[in-house]
Amino acid sequence: MPSRALAMAGAALAALALAGCTPSAVDIRPHVVVTTNILGDVVAEIAGDQAEVIKLMKPNADPHSFEISAQQAAAMEHADLLVANGLGLEEGLQQHVDRARSAGVAMVVAGEVIEVLDYASGETAGVPDPHFWTDPARVVDVVEAVEAALIEVDGVDAAAVGANADAYLAELGELDHEMVSAFAAIPAAQRALVTNHHVFGYLADRFDFEIVGTVIPGGTTLAAPSAADLRDLANAIETAGAPTIFAESSQPDRLVQVLAREVGLDVDVVELFTESLTDPGEGADTYLAMMRENTARISDGLTR
Repeated sequence: MPSRALAMAGAALAALALAGCTPSAVDIRPHVVVTTNILGDVVAEIAGDQAEVIKLMKPNADPHSFEISAQQAAAMEHADLLVANGLGLEEGLQQHVDRARSAGVAMVVAGEVIEVLDYASGETAGVPDPHFWTDPARVVDVVEAVEAALIEVDGVDAAAVGANADAYLAELGELDHEMVSAFAAIPAAQRALVTNHHVFGYLADRFDFEIVGTVIPGGTTLAAPSAADLRDLANAIETAGAPTIFAESSQPDRLVQVLAREVGLDVDVVELFTESLTDPGEGADTYLAMMRENTARISDGLTR
């Protein structure tokens, strides 16, 4: 059997195992496997009906700690295109991404096509920050890279993918304009962000915010704060006069609530959607919806 036919057969079998479908229900379109659901939403907008987009990360999951099944790992190795975040975000999937790369799977790794920022402080200072999507301008770079890779996949209509990408780039432009306008209304003295962990470096760099500190010291939710970390952060919040602490939807906010009590000031705790999309109807089921909701909540939280 020709190598292309073998690859298509492998992809079909992997998709069948992944979906638990009968053979007659297998999607014969090219298979694009995406590690995280935020990237998965973006890729699905570009692919449209030209490919089956398989998102490995479920809604409301934590990208730092979610795991996949053997069937999903097989789907990665037989994908027509694999799209990953990179930069250490999908900590439990790196071995599978590496295996797929070694197998010659066509890949787009977001961390390899954007201008990467390093964490500016804490234990991870100087380490590349994977949370690029908080700046929609960097998502533009990813869209263009995915478009270029997808039109090279056999069976894909390049014109259709190009039209989808152009339409989505226009939507990203609208989102960017809305964020610029909303954040411009926040006085400079009130542009202080406190979150669960370091996730807003790109947003802060792009829209001129100050990261006062984080409850969890580092770029991953798998770390844990010490009592000294919490005391230092409490002092920083008091000094900055931050009115709101932002907790992430993928993590319980117990530590943030404890910190708010430790500060002893009138500090609100507001939930943001930062590292995972939600199920439909929960406020952030697409990347665009997530960013618009976060923009509104940040704006409200820092101008109260």
